[in-house]
Formats: sequence, C-alpha cells, structure tokens
Amino acid sequence: MNLFDSFQQGHAYGAFLDKYGHGSHKQRWASVYDQVKVTADQSALLKSFVRKMNVLCLAGAWCGDCVNQCPIFQHFAELAPVIDLRFIDRDEHAPVQQALQVNGGNRVPVVVFFSEDGFEVARFGDRPLSTYRRMAASQIGPSCMTGIQVPGDNLLSLVTQDWLNEFERAQWILRLSGRLRTMHND
Repeated sequence: MNLFDSFQQGHAYGAFLDKYGHGSHKQRWASVYDQVKVTADQSALLKSFVRKMNVLCLAGAWCGDCVNQCPIFQHFAELAPVIDLRFIDRDEHAPVQQALQVNGGNRVPVVVFFSEDGFEVARFGDRPLSTYRRMAASQIGPSCMTGIQVPGDNLLSLVTQDWLNEFERAQWILRLSGRLRTMHND
C-alpha cells in the first residue's frame, strides 16, 4: 500500500471536521484547540523548520484520543508553513487503518511523516509517552509509579511536547537526508 496516495486524498483540519465531525465532536475539538499552549521556545523551533514535511493523520472525529491530540498538530502546522497536515477518517479508509495498526489493533491517531516527494520518513501513534505514564499510574496502581512525572503536571502540555519531539525528529531526518540535501544543494 502506498500511504502517500492516502495523504494526497486527505483533508485539511477544518475540512476533516466539517466532513466527519458532528456538533458535539466539533465542540470538543475546538475546546482542546483553545487549550493548547505552544511555548515561545516550541514556537521558535517550529518556525525554524525549513524542509517540507507532509504529515498524514489517521483519525476519527469521534475519538477521544484524537480530540486530545489532533488539535496540537494543527497548531504545529499553523506555526510551521512547511508542514502540510492532512487527515483521513479511520473508518472510511480500512486498508490504511489495517496498514497502520499498533500492536495488532486499530488505533488512532496515527501519524505518518513523508518527505516532499512522498517517501515515508517516520510514523507514530496512538498515544505519546506522557499519556501512557499517566494511564499506568492510575490503572496499574501505586506499586508501578514511574517517578518520572510530577503529580499535577498539565497532561496537555506534556503531550504537546511529546508530539513536538516526534515532529522535530521527522524534520531532522528530512533536513539531514543526503538525498534531500543534494536535491536542495544545502
């Protein structure tokens, strides 16, 4: 399966929500979007990206994990014009859903990063490390505390940083690619 073909069929953030989101879905996405805070350092990093990065997000407008993460991606795309972010619906694209399974299951969101000319660079999903740490602390019990996350941390800011790390990683892969450096003479 050529996932870049799916990227090219994807929708911009607003168009995705218009097509797949219902009233309550759109309200939830808008609420999280309004709560996302990108720090000055994070913004400067995103604005420093120079290599075009095509980003496909397999999502569901109904999905709580998507509600809590996809608005972050939109903030990144707004700050870094080199990020072309597109969304496709998990249920409407069953072959993509199957190709992007995580641990043998259908998960969302899953993000795939592509070079400007359609080569896959990286993929990441379904929840970042901060979310799993929080889940482990609450679901496994006190005998499994990681000690890494301070109680009271703002999970949304931690998740924003986790995802920024993935976007930055993909940008560095693109920026340091010998093939692309030759293409751009840099």
